[in-house]
Amino acid sequence: MTAAKTASRPRRGKAALFVLLCGCAGAAPHWVEPPRNLLPAISLTLLLGAYVIRTVLFRLWKPQPPVALPEALDHWPDVDVVVAARDEEAVIGRLVERVAQLSYPEGQLRLWVVDDGSEDRTAALLEEIGSRHSLLTVLRRPRDAGGGKSGALNAVLPQLRGRWMLVLDADAGMPRDLLQRLIPYAEAGSWAAVQLRKAVVEADRNLLTQAQAMEMALDTVIQQGRLASGGVPELRGNGQLLRRDALEACGGFNEATVTDDLDLSFRLLLGDCGIGVLWDPPVEEEAVRTLPALWRQRQRWAEGGLQRFFDYWPSLVAGPLAPSRKLDLAAFFLLQYALPVVSIADLLTALATRTLPSIWPLSIVAFGLSGAAIVAGCRRSSEGPPLPNINPFTAALGIAYLAHWFVVIPWVALRMALLPKRLVWAKTLHVGEASGEDSHEESDDLTGEADLTTQVS
Repeated sequence: MTAAKTASRPRRGKAALFVLLCGCAGAAPHWVEPPRNLLPAISLTLLLGAYVIRTVLFRLWKPQPPVALPEALDHWPDVDVVVAARDEEAVIGRLVERVAQLSYPEGQLRLWVVDDGSEDRTAALLEEIGSRHSLLTVLRRPRDAGGGKSGALNAVLPQLRGRWMLVLDADAGMPRDLLQRLIPYAEAGSWAAVQLRKAVVEADRNLLTQAQAMEMALDTVIQQGRLASGGVPELRGNGQLLRRDALEACGGFNEATVTDDLDLSFRLLLGDCGIGVLWDPPVEEEAVRTLPALWRQRQRWAEGGLQRFFDYWPSLVAGPLAPSRKLDLAAFFLLQYALPVVSIADLLTALATRTLPSIWPLSIVAFGLSGAAIVAGCRRSSEGPPLPNINPFTAALGIAYLAHWFVVIPWVALRMALLPKRLVWAKTLHVGEASGEDSHEESDDLTGEADLTTQVS
């Protein structure tokens, strides 16, 4: 049996148990007389709300000292920039030029592009560009090689010789001095990995892209708050700097998950490897421009997020993690994954029994605290693309936008519990500076990567 099948088979039962327990938690209060039926939600609201305020919001309103970045190192380590590219003709040339312009000691920076079975002009463009840039090496994989982005990154890993590996998406943008600031920070902090803030370009294109820009600011605020309070920050794929020896020690990238970054975050955690988070400089990326594309992307994110909890929960619970980290993981899991499923079960039970919902205190507090983090994040000074201006309308937009997780996560959890699993990696279309409008985004689908395996039910 392949490692992929071994990893994916238990997830269906765990997903079913997760849905069952959340369903019972949402339905049970409706058989208790009010107002006692609100006690569970109020108790969780006080506990989780206090935790979020202590770990995130309390630190937001304190003065934010700038991160001390050493200006230089006595010895600059070699760095490998790695990009997994499939059908990226719109952006791949621009990315190579951007990496080639990075300020770094000559001969110590290399760019590796894994052409993962592209069927457009990506291969031809890379061949043309390679004649102008000696730092570029191109590897090609057949389209059916399997493993998705993880497989592409693993394919190049044995050839790397640098101390650090910077993983970028094909649409990434970065300042020229990125490595001159990032590498000293990583070395000074003894980090195994560092995640850059993801900054959305052209955030003002429409309300959806504006909301995503606010969400990325919110996410980095939360990650930095978790890190500062002894919690668990996470990698986000694009703009993640990895120390190669730490990556190899935990087995490289997991090809049995649809989100390599989230899975790697937990394996680094269990290996006692620290992850740092930087607000500036950011890494730029495109937002998805239509609701169908957002729906497909968020399904993958939700599934990968649940997969890593299902896969590693015994080690997370019983392992030697510090109590502060276990508390952080529990609070994050309950708010990010359990609350949406419980809320849907609560709503459906309320409709069926003609009673009032009982989880609303916790939901209101969760949305309120998220809104406060959006406001604080967007008001921070920041480099890169400008963050949305915060006013009552944009703040309300950001909070309302986050409600999509209350649909995506219950749907994905139910699908994981009921349907046989075909492990499929979704590719988000990058349009670069092309003049095409949002209709191009519709080609972003769940068949953008090869299937790894089918779980036998």
